[in-house]
Amino acid sequence: MLKRLTDRPIRRIILSALAGTVLLAGCDQVGDRIDRAKEIAETSAGQISGETVVDQTARNLETASVEDRALAGTVMVEFVIDDEERPLFAIGSIIAKPKDIADTVSLAVTDTELTPEELEYFEEEYYYEEAAGTAAGDTPEAVSAPPAAAPEEATARAPAGEIMTVEQVMPKIKIDPRAINKTEREIAQATQDVDQMVVQEPTVARRLKRMTSEEFKALPVEEKAEMRKLARRAPVDRDAVKKQLDANGVMLETMSKYKIGGEVALSRQGQMVIQIGADGASPTQYRGAGTSAGDYLVRADQAECPAGMLPDQVGDDLALATACVVRDLRASGQFEYVEPDYIFQNQFVRRPKTTPAQPGTGTTTTGSAGTPPVTAAASFDPNDPLWALQWDLRDRGTTDGRSAGGAGFETFWKRQGTAGSRSVVVAVVDTGLQMSHPDMAGSPNIMAGWDMVSDPRMGNDGDGRDSDANDPGDMCDPTKPNAADSFHGTHVAGTVGAAGTNNGSGVAGGAWNVRIVPVRALGKCGGRLSDINDAIRWAAGIIPAEGADGMEVWNENPADVINLSIGLLGACPASLQDAIDAATEHGAIVVSAAGNARMSTSFYAPAGCRGVVTVAASDARGQLTPYSNYGPEVSLLAPGGDLTRDDNGDGKPDGVLSTKASANCYDPVTGESVANCFYAFEQGTSMAAPHVSAALALLKARSPSATKDELVSTLQSALDPRQALQCSGLCSQYPGTTPLPDNPDMCARPCGAGLLNLANIPAPQTGGGGR
Repeated sequence: MLKRLTDRPIRRIILSALAGTVLLAGCDQVGDRIDRAKEIAETSAGQISGETVVDQTARNLETASVEDRALAGTVMVEFVIDDEERPLFAIGSIIAKPKDIADTVSLAVTDTELTPEELEYFEEEYYYEEAAGTAAGDTPEAVSAPPAAAPEEATARAPAGEIMTVEQVMPKIKIDPRAINKTEREIAQATQDVDQMVVQEPTVARRLKRMTSEEFKALPVEEKAEMRKLARRAPVDRDAVKKQLDANGVMLETMSKYKIGGEVALSRQGQMVIQIGADGASPTQYRGAGTSAGDYLVRADQAECPAGMLPDQVGDDLALATACVVRDLRASGQFEYVEPDYIFQNQFVRRPKTTPAQPGTGTTTTGSAGTPPVTAAASFDPNDPLWALQWDLRDRGTTDGRSAGGAGFETFWKRQGTAGSRSVVVAVVDTGLQMSHPDMAGSPNIMAGWDMVSDPRMGNDGDGRDSDANDPGDMCDPTKPNAADSFHGTHVAGTVGAAGTNNGSGVAGGAWNVRIVPVRALGKCGGRLSDINDAIRWAAGIIPAEGADGMEVWNENPADVINLSIGLLGACPASLQDAIDAATEHGAIVVSAAGNARMSTSFYAPAGCRGVVTVAASDARGQLTPYSNYGPEVSLLAPGGDLTRDDNGDGKPDGVLSTKASANCYDPVTGESVANCFYAFEQGTSMAAPHVSAALALLKARSPSATKDELVSTLQSALDPRQALQCSGLCSQYPGTTPLPDNPDMCARPCGAGLLNLANIPAPQTGGGGR
């Protein structure tokens, strides 16, 4: 243990400067401001002098290498809430779905046993039936075969546990008002291609061996769950595609009015993405041109199409043309929805401005009295050196080693005897992962993912969609103060459990032993709604991605839980709700960050969408953070952190510590500066959501046969009840909220049923949980 250092002159200088600043700021709440200034002075002096406050349990911190323990993040004076935030959309990109498309039915029967017919999909071998009868030993239930494929096009038999699919993606149609006949021929050709795809979809037939319903029921629950997830794959529905093809007529008519071309991408579930432009180019054809965000993104309120505006008045303004095409397609009455391709942002809270500190609100609470000690194997005590600073995963309480804002992961691991299961999958739809991160490189938890960022200008990696889910950075405007790549997805996934835990390096994750599927949907300046929609469906195992040479690539690890630490100011877009509905109807749980605009989640997406678990952010006291959104859609509170506080007195900010490459770091043992590191404190509802995703993954590992509704119910039944003051804030900062009866200056903010506390989950009963 290092000796505690004291530098009183430094403290006096900083305290004097800060006290003078807050006194100049005004006479109201002077006492609170001075107390806050003292806290900052104490912390700042400790960091400058190299003072270290080390948790008694951090026996590995001092012996770890600097690379394994260096981190970024100090106590901030304040954070920034962008009150001028406005939604953006991608210029020239539109999402639409024709009316009267029935929900695509896959083989999945989420909450029941599979029928004998469905069991046919899980035999050891799958194959096309031969055109001329069946081979010896084959079952007589053969159906007519597709035309024989050329040798180089022949599809190999799928390996065990995999459903065979057509290796051809859905067609795209180029609409050119200057060549209407050519466009009509493209539509006719696409119709033929889809008909052929429907015929050629693999016919699954039984071999001599047949699995009975009794045999299926006798399988381990993990294997049955895996079968159900693979059965989510949506077939090519000719009726759904036919309605999309029919809609091309009205799109051709509309685009002709504005003298612009376009390209329409069809889908299995009816959601179309329309790219419009002078040449009808797709985003992947824009490579190398117009790389400034202003060339391809626009504020929605600056590109509105008035009701009476005529095509001739639009001119060559493609942003305005995009809004007008949306208006006209909606007016056609042929679509269930038409909307711009909105841009979503990650939910980190931005770095501070250089302004005086703001006082904290509310009073410090002690949380629950604490959880009784649990005797368990030492293997569930992480030996990661930075574990001592991860208050968010600790047990709730006020004694040593606990935190008033802890989420109880520590007790859960020990009491339940599990830190996850390889049968459980969490998909992180985000900015991708830093695959070279030393705590992630070679991690057995990270599965093959996908890069869904379609526009190379936003992809920042020189191309569009592909199999590389690596995060190359997402900095939008390098001229802005404090601009930097966020590596947001790496931080989020580290909290879930992507990093190696109990490996003597870095940090611990919430669910050590689950599979993590990274799906990159956010890039430079944010992420397109169309990319996020496809990312959700691919993560759930419902649709394939387009691989090299137009081949289908399915997610071989369909998600039990999908984490969305993203946000858009506005009501839930119809296409996003459509994608979420598809995922949840097939058995996935979708977890969303509440957002960081300190407003109602009703005006934020996906937090305000139906069917999601919406998570608001709490601090190390267990109180709702000042930046967090709130509202009736919020399900619960989970640790999101507050970098302006140090309520546990460890000399570090009360942010959430996780994985990400950072600069301007320091050694937490010596206090010396370190140029670069791989761990950082961050704050935001983005940090709160992965705690809940990890918690649900642990509950799924505990009860493998439990349905999504049962898992969410178990989680909610174990929450610590919250008090009104824990979710309150100054009424002056939260217009429209309701004052507390006994404190008219403080207003209540709805923040869910309670605080995440996995320590409240009882030990599993003998014989298992779930169904």
